[in-house]
Amino acid sequence: MGRPIDRESRPIYAVWELTLRCDLSCRHCGSRAGKARHDELSTEEALAMVEHLAALGVREVTLIGGEAYLRDDWLDVVRAIHTHGMTPTMTTGGRGIDETKARAAAEAGLQAVSVSLDGLEATHDAVRGLQGSFAAATATLRHFHAAKVPVSVNTQVHRACAPEIPALLDVLLAHEAYSWQVALTVPMGRAADEPSIMLQPFELDAFYPVLAAEVLRARSRGVRVLRGNNVGYFGPFEEIFQADQPTDFACGCGAGRQVIGIEADGTIKGCPSLSTARWSGGTVREAPLVELWERAAELRVLREPRASTLHGYCSTCYYGPECGGGCTWMADALFGKPGDNPYCHHRVLELKSRGLRERVRRIEAPPGVPFDHGRFELVVEPWV
Repeated sequence: MGRPIDRESRPIYAVWELTLRCDLSCRHCGSRAGKARHDELSTEEALAMVEHLAALGVREVTLIGGEAYLRDDWLDVVRAIHTHGMTPTMTTGGRGIDETKARAAAEAGLQAVSVSLDGLEATHDAVRGLQGSFAAATATLRHFHAAKVPVSVNTQVHRACAPEIPALLDVLLAHEAYSWQVALTVPMGRAADEPSIMLQPFELDAFYPVLAAEVLRARSRGVRVLRGNNVGYFGPFEEIFQADQPTDFACGCGAGRQVIGIEADGTIKGCPSLSTARWSGGTVREAPLVELWERAAELRVLREPRASTLHGYCSTCYYGPECGGGCTWMADALFGKPGDNPYCHHRVLELKSRGLRERVRRIEAPPGVPFDHGRFELVVEPWV
């Protein structure tokens, strides 16, 4: 039975993988998007999902993929979300958006779109697996801007992208993006196949001062900057990173509390990025959405006191009870459970003061299915 906390917690934000079909093959894609799932929701089921999300209290629905626009009925879903009083938004790589699609999305009620830019042209094209993908993404920004749909940019920071952050902000400014979300690449899916693409924890020491300076520059130009849930944690730039967030400090995320993730076959998770094998709460074909939200053990555990999951270094940290080990996705992808996150600025600086640093090293490859991950170990070594 649902506990009081399960009945009181309600998601206000949903991230919905409308299809796993994709027209790119990104090297850092956690879902290994490409082919559609064999049992994706029908149009009728998708429209029913919209009704259930509205009844659950969701206020904003972000459509993702794969690529949402590769479903023939994607505009019907956008229109239904808008009709039911929720805010429809979309995140896209932008390869297949033209002026006609952008105008049609605006007419259907799309309220904002975030386009993925993961570096300058050569870097972006290399990580996205297709020459010309950067040009398509920036054209998509122009198409939606012309259709009067507010445009933003999201960036996964990986090893090749990190040095280009200042120049990438110039691209955002040139395309009049109203916001910018920055997150660290997580070793899930294809990124776990190629872990060298990721920054190492100790490299945050050099990267975060650069990022903080660009965040300030972005805000001075009217761009709202949202850091992903795996960025920061009680370092000297926390007030800068957190200024546009709804809370004072980053304390993990709202997965399973204020956030719900939906896969294209109706599978429900507390966070759309978490491993399906470990964090799936069932599908809407098995039980009503409200019952999955309130009763699925995989979602209920995300509402437990986060200090109860602490282990490793995080169990010894002064901030541990407050932040609960940071991003569940990052820790789970690395070690198969939440509660110990080496991608923490405070932790990096504390270890540096002792002359130490941490590296993550893959010791087991992922199996090769959507939302999978390998297994990593921490290497503690002298700071050099």
